[in-house]
Amino acid sequence: MKVAIVGASGAVGQEFLRVLSERQFPIDELLLFGSQRSAGSKYMYNGKEIEVKLLQHNDDFKGVDIAFTSAGGDTSREFAETITKHGAIMIDNSSAFRMDKDVPLVVPECNAADALVRPKGIIANPNCTTIMMVVALQALENISHIKRVRVSSYQAASGAGAAAMAELYEQYRQVLAGEEVTVNKFAYQLAFNLIPQIDQFTENGYTKEEMKMYNETKKIMHTDCEVSATCVRVPSLRCHSEAVWAETEEPVSVEQFQEAVRNGKGLQLEDDPASKTYPMPLFHEGCDDVFVGRVRKDLSDPKGITFWLVSDQIKKGAALNAVQIAEYLISQGVVK
Repeated sequence: MKVAIVGASGAVGQEFLRVLSERQFPIDELLLFGSQRSAGSKYMYNGKEIEVKLLQHNDDFKGVDIAFTSAGGDTSREFAETITKHGAIMIDNSSAFRMDKDVPLVVPECNAADALVRPKGIIANPNCTTIMMVVALQALENISHIKRVRVSSYQAASGAGAAAMAELYEQYRQVLAGEEVTVNKFAYQLAFNLIPQIDQFTENGYTKEEMKMYNETKKIMHTDCEVSATCVRVPSLRCHSEAVWAETEEPVSVEQFQEAVRNGKGLQLEDDPASKTYPMPLFHEGCDDVFVGRVRKDLSDPKGITFWLVSDQIKKGAALNAVQIAEYLISQGVVK
């Protein structure tokens, strides 16, 4: 098994290295690729030092079985043909191909089999906020078809990369020291603040991040479910959270959904109000699963149920989901 990681020096690229090692992914040869800036950097993988190669339009991907790419949409679009021309399966973490009709958009807990049909040799990894939501929605969909979802996300600084996390640390230090606050990665100071904008605004008033949740949910779940999202950047470091209101065709009880979560793939229930037990970002960094709590009936809708989610968006929301796709391909004999 020959595997490549494109964007190896980034936050998600580094998470790929950790996840592949954790899960003892069957790798005989690992190649790391990056930009001019990161080429030449060296990283340890399972006791072996690997140097990052410069990503170029050449035959470096000849013989590669799976290429995990996380270097941004522009890079993915530019190098997709180079990466796939010798038969490598490209599992792409950018937004470049997510809504391409010839590229499956996959969350293994929901639609793993979609990965088997990939006319362009590319499988898209969904947006992190969408991934964690649909894992939970699938458990609900298995009880009764979901007609409508309203969701508010609370997204950590790490969603904007390692530099954004460093900036949040620095902003807190600057505020406490009485210094002028440096703002580069976000529209405003994030420390001691919330920013109700992630990505650019579109003509309908929603941001691109919010529209990703709308469009990607439909494609992944093969559903007519309508989704309305508000995405907010919050001053936590890692793990996104979401408050979800879902309306189903038939009423679903709290107990039914809790049981579905207990038995669901990639889910853990943390829901005991009496003991103040509910998911929080502080405690789930590095965890594989999507954590569900605060399950209750929607007081405004007899067919509605509402709940709270937390998941590590760099892990399950990016690297782990992609690796799980690759594991599924191996289980189906697509790659050996």
